[in-house]
Amino acid sequence: MSNEPETPPKPVTTNSIVDMMLGGGRSGTLDSESLIKETQKRVWSSLKKGYEYDYAVDESDKFLRNHVSQKIHMVVMFVDLVGSTDMALLLPPEKLGIIISSFSQEMRSVIKHHNGYVLKYVGDAVIGYFIAEESPLVVADNAVNCAKTMIDVIERGINPILSEYDYPELHVKIGMDFGENVVVRYGSDPVRSHVDILGPAVSIAAKITAIAKPNQILVGEDIYEKLHPNLKGLFGPVDLTTTHWSYQDKKTGKLYGVYVMHA
Repeated sequence: MSNEPETPPKPVTTNSIVDMMLGGGRSGTLDSESLIKETQKRVWSSLKKGYEYDYAVDESDKFLRNHVSQKIHMVVMFVDLVGSTDMALLLPPEKLGIIISSFSQEMRSVIKHHNGYVLKYVGDAVIGYFIAEESPLVVADNAVNCAKTMIDVIERGINPILSEYDYPELHVKIGMDFGENVVVRYGSDPVRSHVDILGPAVSIAAKITAIAKPNQILVGEDIYEKLHPNLKGLFGPVDLTTTHWSYQDKKTGKLYGVYVMHA
């Protein structure tokens, strides 16, 4: 065994943090081309050979169980698949199941790549969250980069494969909000009882997603205000007068703002 001292890890600097949050991935710069190629291989295999994804419980369940009854600041993200009802009418059940499964697991992969967790799958929607206790500004940027990557993976990774099989293309609506949520456990068993999160960020993110259009990314005002200027410049306010939006900011009493990422 060598007696030479180990090389110390490089310190985390302000510049490296900025590079990470603008790049979007765990390694600093997200290699989107490689991610898209991997997505295409998995989706193609799933459609062609009945490839089954790894459904092992990820780190989210463990994290939540370790934080039951605690309040945690999070960015909550809803990713809602558009047009699944029409697909259910057009496709055989087994093919529909493969497409929904592939979509859900590919979105899970992108969320994990951006240091987030998948809370659960609800029908054709994926709900994720990003812990923002220590660095909410970085996490807000990271969540937005995650949403951008999701759209890219769907448009350039999943849809070209579906088109080869004459299946309808996928489109999603993505909504996000920031806030303090409580981890709850429904039962006394610390291992088997269902765990979930409750809080304003969850309900508001769901409402934001409901007013989004296909392939739109919408964020609540609490996320928008935390974004790096380069990312903030990609967003503009949503005209809420044309929607049924009525949520008021509890601090100001004014209508809570929602912002859309420009195409």
